[in-house]
Amino acid sequence: MANHTWFKHYPKGIPHTINPDEYSSLAELFQVGFEKYSHLPAMENMGKCLSYQELNSAVDLFASYLQNHTSLKKGDRIAIQMPNLLQYPVAMFAALKCGLVVVNTNPLYTPEEMKHQFIDSGAKAIVILENFACNLEQILPQTSIEIIITTEIGDLLGGLKKHITNFVVKRIKGMVPSFSLPSAISFNQALKLGESTSFQKITLSGDEIAFLQYTGGTTGVSKGAMLTHRNLIANLEQVCAWMSIMLEEGKETVITALPLYHVFALTCNCLVMFKLGAKNVLITNPRDMPGFVKELSKHPFSIITGVNTLFNGLLNQEKFAAIDFSKLKVAFGGGMAVQQIVAEKWLKITGSPLAEGYGLTETAPVLTTNPLDGTDRVGTIGLPIPSTEIKMLDDDGNEVAQGEPGELCAKGPQVMKGYWNRPEDTAQVMDGEWFKTGDIATIDSDGFIRIVDRKKEMILVSGFNVYPNEIEDAIAKHEKVLEVGAIGVPDAKSTEAVKIFIVKKDESLTVEEIKAHAHKILTGYKCPKHVEFTKELPKSNVGKILRRVLKEQDAKVNAYE
Repeated sequence: MANHTWFKHYPKGIPHTINPDEYSSLAELFQVGFEKYSHLPAMENMGKCLSYQELNSAVDLFASYLQNHTSLKKGDRIAIQMPNLLQYPVAMFAALKCGLVVVNTNPLYTPEEMKHQFIDSGAKAIVILENFACNLEQILPQTSIEIIITTEIGDLLGGLKKHITNFVVKRIKGMVPSFSLPSAISFNQALKLGESTSFQKITLSGDEIAFLQYTGGTTGVSKGAMLTHRNLIANLEQVCAWMSIMLEEGKETVITALPLYHVFALTCNCLVMFKLGAKNVLITNPRDMPGFVKELSKHPFSIITGVNTLFNGLLNQEKFAAIDFSKLKVAFGGGMAVQQIVAEKWLKITGSPLAEGYGLTETAPVLTTNPLDGTDRVGTIGLPIPSTEIKMLDDDGNEVAQGEPGELCAKGPQVMKGYWNRPEDTAQVMDGEWFKTGDIATIDSDGFIRIVDRKKEMILVSGFNVYPNEIEDAIAKHEKVLEVGAIGVPDAKSTEAVKIFIVKKDESLTVEEIKAHAHKILTGYKCPKHVEFTKELPKSNVGKILRRVLKEQDAKVNAYE
């Protein structure tokens, strides 16, 4: 798409390009932000709010500890493994200021998953919530981890609340399995040690690695995407430019329910909102939907991000509609396709649009998003953001005709440096500066892009390509369906057949109703041949339905003729 058709649909005032070298490093971004917004609220969690100045003080103490009281040096990898707590940004900002490479780790990982990530990254240190320390103990001897900092949920809540929270979590709820890590130091001890020394600023360049951001492992072994300081700065500049027509510095409140260890929240919630001087409300356990809704009612928030399942879950909570949405400007959906029925319900209840965007771990993450001036197109992932090139290629590497499906390829300053220690894997997805996403998409005449599906999840029915997203979107329109996942299963007559898994909203729902509904809106070969009801669907850490897992589970218990 060398003609850049999409530019004419950019909202007025949005630049076509950004400066990815606006800051020399993320450390410089932090310095500027802390000085500019020192008096404003920065992060809030479980009722405790830290101002930018207070957050800066904690970051400097932890950075002083890492620099002066450990053997860590610039370029060493440090894992951070915890949910959304105030300790997370403190540890992350401090590590980046020290020139360390952050290895974001899902706290729900099994010991085996942890072992793979820690061995692969060569992590030398870890900051881990005590709740998961027993898993670390099991695999520690097989890793290179020498420095262990443990933290408890209430550590930065202060005063009596800290002690009560930690006591309840450990003693009353029994959420901390016993563990033995004799060399570990507590988070608050580290802060105390940091008081005795001073952090010395170091020189960092934009091309140095800031994060090893591991992919979810949905296609083979999990790989660490090398995201540089410049990659992250570029993407936050791109997103800030896109949102400049709507958001104001120092006046926004963002709800962060997606985990900060996930690249979506890392960039869009943490870094972008830091640059804007927003107040960031961290939600530790969004899976507790009633508790999440109760927390939302306490904050006059203006922005919220999430995935389709999160928004759908909120919409199905009775008390959600009673929340005051008068300050809400926009909700951003990503990570998986936003279903039309969910977007429509969201707009009806909140009065604010649910704008769908698109990106990947390897692109730091945002590549495209819908405009915020009212011209968004439900069902599309919008337009390429500033300084981003998009094209669609066929299996032979040729650019497809407009409107035809092809593999979405992207080029821009947010595209990763490559996969950590995996040159062959890097070569498979990189063609010069172009990154091959593995997603099948079409581009409209006016530049709006539609994701058809993952290349490897496409279902082949009698020679026809069937895309799970389309099936799921159609079935989700049924009023008795809460959630749905679609996969292809072996079929002797048609190579594959469509099978769907449904979580009911109404227990009276039947297979016959679903099949009748499908036949009204889908052509014959796309209609599900198999329908299975289930209590829940397997999901990733951010709530994305894992079709791969559905396929594996189904194959174990069923044989198709």
